[in-house]
Amino acid sequence: MRSQLLNDGTADAYRRAVTEGVERVANRFATTRQPFTGVTPEELAPQISAVDLDRPLGDSSAALDELEQLYLRDAVYFHHPRYLAHLNCPVVIPAVVGEAVLSAVNSSLDTWDQSAGGTLIERKLIEWTTGRIGYGPAGDGVFTSGGSQSNLQALLLAREEAPTDDLRKLRIFASECSHFSVQKSATLLGLGPDAVVSVPVDRDKRMQSVLLAAELEMCVRDGLVPMAIVATAGTTDFGSIDPLHEIAALAREHGAWMHVDAAYGCGLLASPTRRHLLDGIEQADSVTVDYHKSFFQPVSSSALLVRHRVTLRHATYHADYLNPKRTVEERIPNQVDKSLQTTRRFDALKLWMTLRVMGADGIGQLFDEVCALAREGWDLLAADPRFDVVVNPQLSTLVYRYIPEAVTDPAEIDRANLYARKALFASGEAVVAGTKVGNRQYLKFTLLNPETTTADIAAVLDLIAGHAEQYLGENRLVSA
Repeated sequence: MRSQLLNDGTADAYRRAVTEGVERVANRFATTRQPFTGVTPEELAPQISAVDLDRPLGDSSAALDELEQLYLRDAVYFHHPRYLAHLNCPVVIPAVVGEAVLSAVNSSLDTWDQSAGGTLIERKLIEWTTGRIGYGPAGDGVFTSGGSQSNLQALLLAREEAPTDDLRKLRIFASECSHFSVQKSATLLGLGPDAVVSVPVDRDKRMQSVLLAAELEMCVRDGLVPMAIVATAGTTDFGSIDPLHEIAALAREHGAWMHVDAAYGCGLLASPTRRHLLDGIEQADSVTVDYHKSFFQPVSSSALLVRHRVTLRHATYHADYLNPKRTVEERIPNQVDKSLQTTRRFDALKLWMTLRVMGADGIGQLFDEVCALAREGWDLLAADPRFDVVVNPQLSTLVYRYIPEAVTDPAEIDRANLYARKALFASGEAVVAGTKVGNRQYLKFTLLNPETTTADIAAVLDLIAGHAEQYLGENRLVSA
């Protein structure tokens, strides 16, 4: 079995096997005509259950043949222009090249003696990102597994910087449209979900700073401590950006840590035309970015950035076998000193390759395109009497609901929209997401593919209307 180890003696075999794998995937990309096949769990699960993992196939070609049937054939393909569901982006080629390199070399970014140049490349990208945010030379950060981990670490730092050790008194303030990882982080940090105060949003789904101020004052009157305010720059459902300047002022007034969850909106950092939408982010104590959302990177590629690097000490632990304290005195750059993770992939290489090939403006122009497309999609929806659209988008998300002309029962309309989404997914012709607005069922386009056109949006809206009407028509026949 040593023939399967990647080393100097197997370099040719590695080249052949990887080339064959790449060719299989490239062929799928070239021939895929819709984002999904419509396969069901009931159809696919028995095939995977039948695989005997204790009886290997012996070579990669046979394994790739099997993989075609178990995965590649039925995968959901985000590169297709009618994949319009979640915050999944098509990826750029330089990043995929970086993925191939980092997987083969397999550097671990926890210590210098496991990564060398990889450590410095990651640090350079952190410096680049903090510069884009507007932090000064004291800024720092570290790559993470994703937005949830970044939010967790940010709130860990906030907890440790809080003026009390009594966890029962600490409160976190976030909008009602903030990401669920805020509540999850509070629980993991020993605060409990009740420690998160939900602040109402305005008609554009942005945190209302006046109500935030009132909640902060009530918190202080009750003898509690405002630990952190989480502003969102790109809510998952609506792409809304909270009023960052106003929130920053309130955070300063109350001595609270300000964190900006820009997992979605971070693409604006590279935008040639829309960077102003993030004005005020430079006042935050910490920022979450997900390059794998709006920088068109493969999962995972994310980071937590902080305004003052000294705050990262709260994640620092020393182990004699790994990063003994003497390495700090010797100025050896160990990234584990600032990370919640120990072993960690060199995910930064994907962004490095992207910037070196495309440049920041190239990334930003792609994100600008999908934001402009969302505005065009808004115009289509607003002009179409069949649909109710919720928020004029700041980023690239549209939330809407099919409204049949002959039906007035909100519950029945809910069921029609749910059915339409499921039927569309089962057909494989397009994939859209769903959410709730005021306890009513809505549908959602998350537009992250510059190849998607207004014609695609219009066609998918027609498909949704057709499925909804089919459901309502069948129900009327049953009722009759």
